[in-house]
Amino acid sequence: MRHPVIVALCLGAATLAAGCNRTTSDAEVKRAVKEAGVVEENNISDIMLTVADPNEAVSYFTRTLEERPNDVTAKRGLAGSLVKAKRPAEAIKLWTEIAEGPEGTPDDRVQLADALIRDNQWKPAEAQLNRVPPTHETYERYRLEAMVADYNKNWKKADSFYETAAGLTTRPANVLNNWGYSKLNRRDFAGAEKLFTDALKYDGTMFTAKNNLVMARAGQRKYDLPIVEMTQTERAMLLYTAALTAIKQGDLQTGKSLLRDAVETHPQHFDEAARALAALEGSPVSQG
Repeated sequence: MRHPVIVALCLGAATLAAGCNRTTSDAEVKRAVKEAGVVEENNISDIMLTVADPNEAVSYFTRTLEERPNDVTAKRGLAGSLVKAKRPAEAIKLWTEIAEGPEGTPDDRVQLADALIRDNQWKPAEAQLNRVPPTHETYERYRLEAMVADYNKNWKKADSFYETAAGLTTRPANVLNNWGYSKLNRRDFAGAEKLFTDALKYDGTMFTAKNNLVMARAGQRKYDLPIVEMTQTERAMLLYTAALTAIKQGDLQTGKSLLRDAVETHPQHFDEAARALAALEGSPVSQG
C-alpha cells in the first residue's frame, strides 16, 4: 500500500529536479548565446579588419556605431578601416578622439601616429610617438619610430629602431624591406642588398623586396638577377629595373641588352621596355 506514496514522492522529486535543471539550463543557454554573440561579433570584426574589402569594413563599423555610438572597439575598427581605405584624414580625427578619450591606450596613440604618417604629417606623428610611454615596446611603435627617424635623416637612430622592430615580430619581411630602402636612399647599396635578401628569406613572394634587391645590386653594377623565386612576368620586370639603373649609371650597352631580355622574357607585350629600347636604339650608344 505504500508503493503509490513512494512512487508519488519519487515522481515529485524527479519533477522538482527536472524543474531545477531546466532553470539552470535556461540560464546557461542565455549566457552561452550571449557569449557566442560576442565571439561571433569579435570574429566578424577581425575578418573586417584583416581580409575584407576596406570600404566594406568602413560600412560595417559605421553601421555598428550607429547602433552603439559609444562602442570604443567599433570606433577602433572604423579608424583602422579608414586607414586601409586610404582615408587617413578621417582616421586621424577618430584616432585622436579614441586616444584622448577615457579608454585610450598607448597603442591607440601609436595608431594615431601611423595615420598621421600616412597623411604626410611627420612632425605631428613624431609628437604623438613622443607621448607614448617608453614601456610600450611593440613592433608597430618601433616601426614608426624608425620611419620618423628616417624622415629626419637620423640614420643611427633609424637603424636602431629598425633593428628593434625586426626583433619584435616573427614576420619581419616588411620592416626589413623598409630598412633596406632606407639604406638604398643613403646609397649604402651593399647594406641594402643584405636587408632585401633577408626580407625575402621571410617572404619570398614580396615583389617590392625583389625589385629593391635588383636596384641595390645594380647600384653596385651587379646587373645579373639574384637567385630568388620569380615568375616569368616578374623576371621581365626585374630585368627592366636593372636596365633602367644601368642606363642611369651610363652603362648603355648593358642597359640595351637587359631591355632586350626584358621584352623577350615577358609572356605578353612589355610596352614600357619596348619603348625604352626603341628610344635607346634611336640614339647614339657608347660602351658602358
